[in-house]
Amino acid sequence: MSDDQNWWEDRKAKREADRASEERWWQDKQARREERRARREERMQRWNSGNDRSGRLWTGVFLLIIGGVALLKSFAFDIPDWLFSWQMLLIALGLFIGLRHNFHGGAWFILILIGGAFLANDYFLKGDLHKHIWPVIIIVLGAFFIFRPGRSMHEQRKKWEEQLKLQGEGAPSKEDFIDATSIFGSTKKNILSKHFVGGDITNIFGGTELNLTQADIPGQAVIDITTIFGGAELFVPSHWMVKSEIVTIFGGVEDKRVMSTVIDTPDKVLILKGTVIFGGIEIKNFKK
Repeated sequence: MSDDQNWWEDRKAKREADRASEERWWQDKQARREERRARREERMQRWNSGNDRSGRLWTGVFLLIIGGVALLKSFAFDIPDWLFSWQMLLIALGLFIGLRHNFHGGAWFILILIGGAFLANDYFLKGDLHKHIWPVIIIVLGAFFIFRPGRSMHEQRKKWEEQLKLQGEGAPSKEDFIDATSIFGSTKKNILSKHFVGGDITNIFGGTELNLTQADIPGQAVIDITTIFGGAELFVPSHWMVKSEIVTIFGGVEDKRVMSTVIDTPDKVLILKGTVIFGGIEIKNFKK
């Protein structure tokens, strides 16, 4: 083969490589466009769903009440100062979360307890309970976690058992679900279960790191997250679809995963429910 023929063959190969690279670039661009379109359609479906309408209703009522009281105060109406205290904010957030979740879980109770105790101490009892307030709060919280969560987890486990039986997977073990509560602290969990079905995460002035990269789910899993002045970091495989139904107030949920392909019919769906107030949730697919 002559030098001219070698040159033409190299040039032809280079052109084919450039063409293939350009085609991959266009395919990636189209995939990202389809992914954005799918996410827009998913948001529209959630907007029109009954559950999301309920969440928007309570969020709107909560904001209307706060705005209405603030407007009355701006017009010099005689409104007690304690209505605009940080203690009352905790009570209002607790009521909002309780109404939003039909008073399941413990986050709403903790907020109302702390806010109510400090409100009574600072505005009505003139500080007489100051030296007793924290021991009382700790005792009540301890009693609450002893009696309330066991019943709640029992009901949730029944739902998971029914879900797995329908899918022919048998009864779940304690490794197949998560129940994490972080108050003024942090929690790290590595899930290795191949039949993960979901769980409950509560963060109040704290955070949770949940690693699901080595886990697997039998079609669908649901995690209920309540975050108040805190955050959660979820590490989720890129081939799982994540659907967020979380209500956020001064917070956000962000999916930072690097998506290699767009899955049109995903068979692994992780559903996130709950409430985020003054906090955030980040979803990633690898740890740095």
